[in-house]
Amino acid sequence: MKKPLIALGLAAALVSAQAVELFSNGPVVDGTGLSILNSGVDSTLGAGSNASATLADNFAVTGAGWNVQSLDFFGYQTGSTGFTFTGVTWSLLAGSDVTTAATVASGTTAVTNGGLVGYRVTTTTLTSTTRPLFRISADIPDVVLPAGSYFVTWALAGSGASGPFVPPVLGSLGTGNGLQNNAGAGFVPLSDGLSLSPYDVPFAIQGGVVPEPGTWALMLAGGLAVAGVARRRA
Repeated sequence: MKKPLIALGLAAALVSAQAVELFSNGPVVDGTGLSILNSGVDSTLGAGSNASATLADNFAVTGAGWNVQSLDFFGYQTGSTGFTFTGVTWSLLAGSDVTTAATVASGTTAVTNGGLVGYRVTTTTLTSTTRPLFRISADIPDVVLPAGSYFVTWALAGSGASGPFVPPVLGSLGTGNGLQNNAGAGFVPLSDGLSLSPYDVPFAIQGGVVPEPGTWALMLAGGLAVAGVARRRA
């Protein structure tokens, strides 16, 4: 039994290595820490992500797959002076169409403060601090995703009086494909209220890369060699 246990232990250690950012759906703020709405051109400061509104956006897993360990979201509650987010209801869906994609994993998870990333403002209120944008981090049970097309969905919870709200990905107006499901009516494309332009919503995925088959073989051979040495020394 020692041989496979050692090899499997090495495999688990490699897949579960310290988490790195596997995917980011785009920047939230510019180099000055601002997410700026172009007053008179755009009008949507943020999309609702709460008990009655769920957001979604897509991503692709590459290589031999990912071991997803945590999810990061971004949002604000108007008028808050600190981190007011308390939880997130999330899911990972496999497929290229959100209406037919299969649920791979889901849950409701407490969140931690990933830090203040900036402020959501307009071109006429550049110094406003009433909409502080935070990274909202959720540690989830490890989920291994093979290469393919996926969606992440999320609905935030917070103790503040407003929202929570999620701003567009910086520079995505006109090209994005974010989605929102209001009151269970089904996902529809997000679009700005004035320009009617579609946009993306920000999120990030943390975890580890699943080793390629050749790496697994080398790791297994090394594990068996270690087991042989251990047995000879016993």
